Amino acid sequence: MTGGTPRRLDLRRQYQTLYRPSARAVELVDVPELLFLAIDGRTEAGVGPGESEEFAAATAALYGLGYGLKFMSKQRRVDPIDYKVMGLEGLWSTESGIFEWGRREPWLYTLIMMQPDHIDAAMLAEAVTHIAKKRPNPAVAEVRLQRWEEGPSLQVMHIGPYSEEPRSLDMLDRYAAENGLEMHGRHHEIYLGDPRKAKPENLKTILRHPVKPPA
Repeated sequence: MTGGTPRRLDLRRQYQTLYRPSARAVELVDVPELLFLAIDGRTEAGVGPGESEEFAAATAALYGLGYGLKFMSKQRRVDPIDYKVMGLEGLWSTESGIFEWGRREPWLYTLIMMQPDHIDAAMLAEAVTHIAKKRPNPAVAEVRLQRWEEGPSLQVMHIGPYSEEPRSLDMLDRYAAENGLEMHGRHHEIYLGDPRKAKPENLKTILRHPVKPPA
């Protein structure tokens, strides 16, 4: 296809089992290899993500590039493709290996945003150059394309403030214990709501964690 009307692509519908979990029961899913924009960072000890300037810059970089790549894809002369920009996701851990609310140590994060498979390094480089000229943000240059296969994972929809996530995380822990599964890897959050616009009690966040049979 050369020029003309872009064909449509809906990643959230294509992978609906991964992005529409139940809020009432934990689900076991197998996450295939997917393509993401990714950027690494860390918060200072005792500083939440919402208070971190570095986290805000990383978030802005992903969204800026996400929408920039969508526009470039839609304007391609050969096989133009239009798609919905996916939401922000975060992989979380700590240097101690203990991840829990209220712990006063730096949080290590990798922010990611799923991309269609046709997005490549050349398109990303072009988008980075364009944004650097238009809205300077040093974090943009730190964003990379990365393929990642999460594999078997438990997930549940958390509805409510981020501070109340422990009650939903307890559901994951109980399911793993009852089904002989061992959690490994990093805690994964998928942000479906915008905390700047939604009331805290209405926020929707998918909580996911990779699992494996016990060693």
